[in-house]
Amino acid sequence: MSEHPTIRWTEADKERSARWRSESGAAPPKRVVIADDTMKADEAYGLACEGTALLWQGDFQNARQLLLAMSRRADRKPRKTSEVAGAAFNLHRQSQSQRTRALAMILVSLDSDYTIPLRRAPDMRQACTEAYGAGDGKLLSGHPSEPSVVSLRELLGLIGAHEWRKKGVEIPALGARIHPHYGVYSPVRGEYVGLVNEAPLPSTELAFDIGTGTGVLAAVLARRGVKHIVATDQDPRALACARENIARLGLSAQVEVVQADLFPAGKAPLIVCNPPWIPARPNSPIERAIFDPDSRMLRGFLSGLAAHLEPGGEGWLVLSDIAEHLGLRTRDEMLAAFDAAGLKVIGRMDVKPHHPKVSDAADPLHTARAAEITSLWRLAGARP
Repeated sequence: MSEHPTIRWTEADKERSARWRSESGAAPPKRVVIADDTMKADEAYGLACEGTALLWQGDFQNARQLLLAMSRRADRKPRKTSEVAGAAFNLHRQSQSQRTRALAMILVSLDSDYTIPLRRAPDMRQACTEAYGAGDGKLLSGHPSEPSVVSLRELLGLIGAHEWRKKGVEIPALGARIHPHYGVYSPVRGEYVGLVNEAPLPSTELAFDIGTGTGVLAAVLARRGVKHIVATDQDPRALACARENIARLGLSAQVEVVQADLFPAGKAPLIVCNPPWIPARPNSPIERAIFDPDSRMLRGFLSGLAAHLEPGGEGWLVLSDIAEHLGLRTRDEMLAAFDAAGLKVIGRMDVKPHHPKVSDAADPLHTARAAEITSLWRLAGARP
């Protein structure tokens, strides 16, 4: 066995173990029982809420149906509400975390080649290879593949990510599709892309795209005529995703994708950043594009921006004000952060989001979402 986390269970009076996979970083369950098609939803949900995992050995499609039944039971619990925005958000996150933990308790095995050894199981080898590593027996971490156990819910997420990667997301500003990889946030909220496509360019010579993700903003800048863009990210999946999208769009001569913590070396007349919008702890890697603990990326971008701008240059901060409506950050705190970083606001463009949750009155955070505005802040150095 490798040094990866190991899950252990008893089967037919024998102690067994396998590599444990969890993209959220969850520890392997300590209590595991064997489950099959005879397991009822109420019993399964009760065990899951108590922290007991169910290693499935029945029909794969029946496991999916059981997961749906457990999901309905999880959603049946009355949602707590609060008049205080921050408290409502924290209660919502707590409820979502508890729900996620319970629904992650149905487990399935994967053979070393990512085959699922269950009746009526789909062929997920390609989806698993995209998420976990190459199909030649080597993983992204460099360790050889081996039999493993994973949450069924995570496995189904791999299927969804695989389909998004194949289909892509239509980006009107590009007249083309961006194809997100597993673990890389998809640019489905197009309003922020539109802002970057419409803001007046201070220069077409050079731009930095900080935290590029899929590479969508770098591609938009390239299509607008910026001659050279340096797009940065720390996540290997994001770097691979951005490079693939840039190459597919025929923009590799203009866009250079590099691994960096925020800024690359040098200065630029335009620096663009779309950091996570909510200062809270993510529950999974994909949520790092939404949740930014202690506003680390936002503060890092602001504190380093002036030093990386050429004279007369602009920094474009693309940010939703959802955190303000949730009581997690105030506008005065934002403006104070600009001032502390030696920055001044020279312009701002606003747009109302149009994603489905804006009009979903049943959403626990509906009030905040309905009031949300996404802005492109045009920032410049305030000090000579």
